[in-house]
Amino acid sequence: MQSLKEDKIILGIDPGTSIMGYGIIKAGKKAPILIALGEINLGKFKDHYIKIREIFDRTLRLIDQYHPDELAIEAPFYGKNVQSMLKLGRAQGAAISAALQRDMPIFEYAPKKIKVAITGQGNASKEQVASILQKMLSIKELPRNLDATDGLAAAVCHHYQKELPAAGNSYNSWKDFIAKNPGRKV
Repeated sequence: MQSLKEDKIILGIDPGTSIMGYGIIKAGKKAPILIALGEINLGKFKDHYIKIREIFDRTLRLIDQYHPDELAIEAPFYGKNVQSMLKLGRAQGAAISAALQRDMPIFEYAPKKIKVAITGQGNASKEQVASILQKMLSIKELPRNLDATDGLAAAVCHHYQKELPAAGNSYNSWKDFIAKNPGRKV
């Protein structure tokens, strides 16, 4: 079984050109602990390229302030508007470039995979994801924009991926899982 050998700090990012959400957790063998949750409002910048620079700079500042070990980032999803997808891809690239600048490992997750990791279903709403994270991490008050909890969800999803049994193990049922993992709490 793969497991974290020591506590790690994970920065999760939900890239966007209007709002970039982020969440930072401390993850180890115990339940994840919330370190920071926030959003970077990019609406005040009219020029798209200035927004990209701001995403890069602010991501570097988050990395320098919290010293995360890994970056978990939400992958752009396929949409009908190609221009929006291109802009979102640039935003994601700016955040990834900042992590590369600091030699951080990067892990990318599809939006549905993140939702499944948090809620158990890939079509969950932002509100459902936020509600579960609020309970899980004892968040007193959710942010106004749920982009922040989307970034946090990427970090928590990554934490859960690290705890999954190694590839190759398959289970037919919960009973089978428990039989093959007697020391694991369910």
